Amino acid sequence: MNRRIFLGAAAATALAHSPLARAQGQYPDQIVKWVVPYPAGGGTDNLARTLAESMRTGLGQQIVIDNRPGAATNIGAELVARARPDGYTIMSADNAVLAFNEHLFKKLPFSPQADFSYIGAIGKFPLALVVHPDFSAQNFKDFLAYVKANPGKVNYASVGNGSPHHLAMELFKNRTGTFITHIPYKGAAPAMQDVMAGQVPLMFLDLASGLSIIKSGKVRPLAIGSPARSPLLPDVPTLAELGVRNAEVFAFQGLLGPAGLPAPVVARLNLELNKALADPAVLKRFTEFGFEPARGTPEDFKKLARSESARWGEVIRASQISLD
Repeated sequence: MNRRIFLGAAAATALAHSPLARAQGQYPDQIVKWVVPYPAGGGTDNLARTLAESMRTGLGQQIVIDNRPGAATNIGAELVARARPDGYTIMSADNAVLAFNEHLFKKLPFSPQADFSYIGAIGKFPLALVVHPDFSAQNFKDFLAYVKANPGKVNYASVGNGSPHHLAMELFKNRTGTFITHIPYKGAAPAMQDVMAGQVPLMFLDLASGLSIIKSGKVRPLAIGSPARSPLLPDVPTLAELGVRNAEVFAFQGLLGPAGLPAPVVARLNLELNKALADPAVLKRFTEFGFEPARGTPEDFKKLARSESARWGEVIRASQISLD
């Protein structure tokens, strides 16, 4: 075969199998893998499975959840950052992947800015400041006065070092000039158990994990970190209402793929994600989770993630927190 003809045929074959060519064809034409960088059964996993079930109808393909926990989400994130950019590997991403870890670790095996394609936001878990029912302060004003009068003598629980719950309290301490001692746990369940038992008197608690125990009276909410009151807890004031400014605290979720996803693939996944977020069955489930969905464009999601990274980077540096 003539060398020029051979090279032309090879180039045509490579182009036919490129991500762009596949995207312009019948995407998706095989199973889509959805990486969750947390163990099965948790809030992020449940959100992903709920959305995947809804999105598979529009995509016309199965979506398989692949749980890859570990290293503060870095294992799952690196896997996706190194995946082929063809739309068949996507992931749930949250504050850790996109806003915290680049400030908590000296070196990351990926860049949140450069190594991902942003597909769309999923939504937010508001965080509420809760105390044990027998805690002496009965309202936020008394609570603030108490911790200011007892610097370092009051402990708070979190679900782990570098978690949204941990950093929410560090932001609160920064904004209020208080000193409250951190007691990290390995996960939400043991932290909540000790707060309910009174072993540790308080924590910032996400509504997905804690709504049921708040409503049961096993912990008492003092404030919520959302910009407006939650319809799930309409009697609980926001931190801003209580005079704590610039202290909005929440855990956000979104959908990513590897950098270089073809535009038609991003557009298709964003379309199906937003359709799923408007699905009444999904909305009902999310309400039960205490989760606030947020439809939008890939650009909206990236703007949110980068602004959150800048905001939390300041908190992490001021608090001198590191996970290295």
